[in-house]
Amino acid sequence: MARRLSLRTRIYVPLSALVLVALVGALVTVWYTVRLQTMVTELLERDVAALTAAEELAGALVAQKGFATYYFLTGDAVWLKRLDERSREFEAQLETTRQNPTMPQGRSLLNEIEAEYVRYAAERGQVLELYASGKRQAGANLHWDVRDRFNRIYSLCQEYKELHKRNIADIQERSRSRARTLAAIAWAAVPGAGLMGLGLFWVLYRQVLEPLRRLAAGVAQAEGDRLAEAHPSRDEVSDLTDRVRGLITDVDTVHMQLRESREVLAQSEKLAVVGKLAAGVAHSIRNPLTSVKMRLYTLQRTLHLDDAQKEDFEVISEEVGQIDGIVRSFLEFARPPKLVVRPVSLSDVVDSTLALLRHKLESYHVDVLVEREGPLPEVMADPEQVKEVLVNLVLNACEAMGVGGTITISEEEGHIAPQGRVTLLRISDTGPGVPETVRGRIFEPFFTTKEEGSGLGLAIAARIMTEHGGWLHLASGQGRGATFVVGMPAKESGKWLRS
Repeated sequence: MARRLSLRTRIYVPLSALVLVALVGALVTVWYTVRLQTMVTELLERDVAALTAAEELAGALVAQKGFATYYFLTGDAVWLKRLDERSREFEAQLETTRQNPTMPQGRSLLNEIEAEYVRYAAERGQVLELYASGKRQAGANLHWDVRDRFNRIYSLCQEYKELHKRNIADIQERSRSRARTLAAIAWAAVPGAGLMGLGLFWVLYRQVLEPLRRLAAGVAQAEGDRLAEAHPSRDEVSDLTDRVRGLITDVDTVHMQLRESREVLAQSEKLAVVGKLAAGVAHSIRNPLTSVKMRLYTLQRTLHLDDAQKEDFEVISEEVGQIDGIVRSFLEFARPPKLVVRPVSLSDVVDSTLALLRHKLESYHVDVLVEREGPLPEVMADPEQVKEVLVNLVLNACEAMGVGGTITISEEEGHIAPQGRVTLLRISDTGPGVPETVRGRIFEPFFTTKEEGSGLGLAIAARIMTEHGGWLHLASGQGRGATFVVGMPAKESGKWLRS
């Protein structure tokens, strides 16, 4: 089976043929125009000028004959003067005619005219002398011979004129023949060019525009654009371009979501390993730790200790409490509680968090500013776990600032692609900020810059926000204080929440 021509070949072949036809037509037209101009120039410079000169030669010759006859009849010398003028005029015209371009046959005729005229002028001079001396009969006899010479010159002038008339007619015939040939070529090229144009149109429509239209309609149908499907655009390329741009945007969005999913998956793998470790450690430590706490409580109530022993006892109790807090964090991280979601405004969660931490904030001498234009819209969330996130962020800010400082909580709402409508909390402090070298690791489990701490607080907070379909980001770094952004999709966006 013969190999099918490619689309590029099927477009290039008729297009090249059309260009070739147009180029050949242009070249033929230029050739015909140049040839026509050459013939017209030849006609004007040679044949028309020669024809005019022949007419003037014949006229000057006839005038000479008339003036000689008038002199023979009247004997008035005035006619001799006019005859002399016409003779000089004839000779000048003959010289001018010889200088113009002419055919070999024409040059031969001019030579013959010149030779005959020289003899004619000499014989005519003899006749005039006979008439002037009174020998009229002798002059009349010679006059008949001179007339034969005149007729011979006149016939040569007419022959010269007819020669160029025939040449003019020949040029006209050649011009008409070439015009007919050019017209025939043009009429022959028109159907061929029309067929090639129709073939190119068919290829472009059936194999370019029609597939583009179907592709654009398919994309519209895949996107659920019923209006565009019911009323297709007449500009398939523009329509498809818009669709492809939309697809590119969607691909970029999906790529971003896929990258985030990979990050979440990698984090989840780490968390799974940590969870197994935390569960084992918690089960191994919690029971003996509970026994130690109970014995310490009993000893504290029964023993009578001096001040130094009480100080040692308090240090032991604090360290045991620190261990107990780490174990609780392990257990919470390894076995996160299920979300109990309900409609709630993050503004209410902020208020309950600040009420819970009021005494702690007073002990750190920290001022809290809440920037709120109005209550935030409701989101689907577990208020206790979100409160845990805010408690962690506020306490971290207090510890970073030390004594004094200001914590600013800004409440915002807006629209962020691809989440849609969202509610945001920005928790900013006036502390030293987060160093650039550790910003990428602060949400990793067990990573901490504190001397005491499990390094699970921000990891648990980030996991809680991920479970809610939201996010927890660090928005500013070292030297400007730290700003954490808590974001959640609004209730009406229909975000799926994992339980």
